[in-house]
Amino acid sequence: MPFCQIKKANIYYEVIGTGTPIIMLHGFSPDHRLMKGCMEPIFDGREGWKRIYLDLPGMGRTTDYLTIENSDEMLDAVIEFIDEIIPNEPYLLVGESYGGYLARGIMRNSMEQLLGAAFICPLIIPEKQHRTVPEHLVMREDPIFLSTLSQQEKDDFKAHQVVLDAYNWQRYTTEVLAGCNRADQDFLEKIQQSYHFSFAVDQQSFGMPSLFLLGKQDSVVGYKDAFSILEMYPRATFAILDIAGHNLQIEQADLFKNLMSEWLDRVEGEMG
Repeated sequence: MPFCQIKKANIYYEVIGTGTPIIMLHGFSPDHRLMKGCMEPIFDGREGWKRIYLDLPGMGRTTDYLTIENSDEMLDAVIEFIDEIIPNEPYLLVGESYGGYLARGIMRNSMEQLLGAAFICPLIIPEKQHRTVPEHLVMREDPIFLSTLSQQEKDDFKAHQVVLDAYNWQRYTTEVLAGCNRADQDFLEKIQQSYHFSFAVDQQSFGMPSLFLLGKQDSVVGYKDAFSILEMYPRATFAILDIAGHNLQIEQADLFKNLMSEWLDRVEGEMG
């Protein structure tokens, strides 16, 4: 199992493929399996990309992180990891939820190295009370399948997904819930006390191909707040997907794959 020792953490990571690096940043509580589950199908038959999946401090198999106190230091840890793993290499960023917030922090000082960026249900406003979010709604469900779950499983499923069927349950439990169950909740609660960066992000335009994927029914981070930063991404495809909550990569898997693939096509077009 590969680990990367940095100042304030020993970061677990997995590398798949060769070529131009893509740093994959999952959200708050899950682990690298969330990103691996949705991103790897995109590279079936697609060569030339080195996918780097890491577990953020306090999540997954990463260890020795307890001296990290806030999101600034989480960001420092990720930047130090990137500098150690792919020093001075051009690369891409894909960030989901909190990983999307970290990605925008990375971009603040790494514009010249970045070939593109993609955001999956990105966290735009760290403070929950200031977000614009819709009410949580279940859009589709399979009552026969739901009857096979325990009441606790059913309640958890309904609280986190807007499509409730066997396919979504299987992916939600293996890609999202499995990581959440491993997370260090005490540590994460500490980080949430200083969830906001101490500096502003989205202050300069990013002119490379980018992608924003937002769930119309995302009751965690919403979709409307992302409009506030859209003008800073002149090369962005900005898609708001219906029948999609905070795990849209599962609930709209085909659209997700198609839009991510098209983003990579645009990046390849720029690379020549």
